Amino acid sequence: MTQDVEVGREGAVMWAAFARPQKKNAITAAMYEALIEAFEAAERDSSVGALVLSGKGGVFTAGNDLGDFLAVASRPAGDFPASRFISKLAEFEKPLVAAVDGLAVGVGTTLLFHCDLVYATPESRFQMPFVNLGLVPEAGSSLLAPQRFGRAKAAEFLLLAEPFDGKEARALGLVNALVPQAELIAHAMAKAAALAAKPRAALLATRRLMRGDAEALKARMAEEMQAFGAALKSDEARAAFEAFLTAGRKSAPCAAPGRAASPGSRR
Repeated sequence: MTQDVEVGREGAVMWAAFARPQKKNAITAAMYEALIEAFEAAERDSSVGALVLSGKGGVFTAGNDLGDFLAVASRPAGDFPASRFISKLAEFEKPLVAAVDGLAVGVGTTLLFHCDLVYATPESRFQMPFVNLGLVPEAGSSLLAPQRFGRAKAAEFLLLAEPFDGKEARALGLVNALVPQAELIAHAMAKAAALAAKPRAALLATRRLMRGDAEALKARMAEEMQAFGAALKSDEARAAFEAFLTAGRKSAPCAAPGRAASPGSRR
C-alpha cells in the first residue's frame, strides 16, 4: 500500500485523506488502490456508518498524477486503478461526505458528484480540464454535470474547462456549505457522524431512492471509459501531456515552499 493515503476511524465514521501535499495530492495508481481498499473495508464493516474524503496540506487533489498515469496507459481502460476507484464510488452504498480545501481538479471535482454531502472552504478551486489534455470526462460527469448544473453551465466547465470557485460551487449545488479552513474537517466529520447515527436501514433506503435507477449512470460511465481509453492512447493526448509535464518542469524552481509545482498532476 502507500503512505500517500491516510485512513482512520472516529466512532462510526471512517475517513480517508489524500496525503501527498508536496505534489498537490496528485493521485497515483497506488493511491487509488489504497482508496479502493478503504472503501471496501468500510463496506465490510457493519459498524461503519459513513465515510469522509479529504486532502492534506491545503489541497484536496490536483487530479491524476500524469506521469504515473502514462505508465498504465497501455492497460485496458477498465483495468485502470482510476476507473476501478470510480466504479467503487458509484457503487458505494453508505453515505459519503467530502471535505474540500484548495484545488479540486479533474477527478477531484468529478468524484464530488457521487458524494451525499460536500463541504468546502472559500479558498477551494474546482476544474475539469479533460478536453485541455486531449481526454474526455469520467466518473459519469458528462451525464451528472448537465443534470446538476444545466447544459449551459456544464459546457463552460467540460468544454471550455473553465475553473470555478467555492462560492459558485455552492450556488450550483455541488457544495452544501462553505466552511472556514480551520473548521472544515471537524464540520465534515460531525455531519458524517450525524448520518451514521440515523436508523441505518431507513437511511440507506432513502439514499438509494434519491439516487434512482443506476443503469443510466453505469451505461454512461462505460461509454466514458471506452472513449477515455481511446483518447489516452491518441497523439493529441500524448502531446498535451508532454506539454504539461514540460511546463511543470520549467516552473518547478519558482514554486513557493510547501506549494511545489506538480508536473504529474491535473486531470
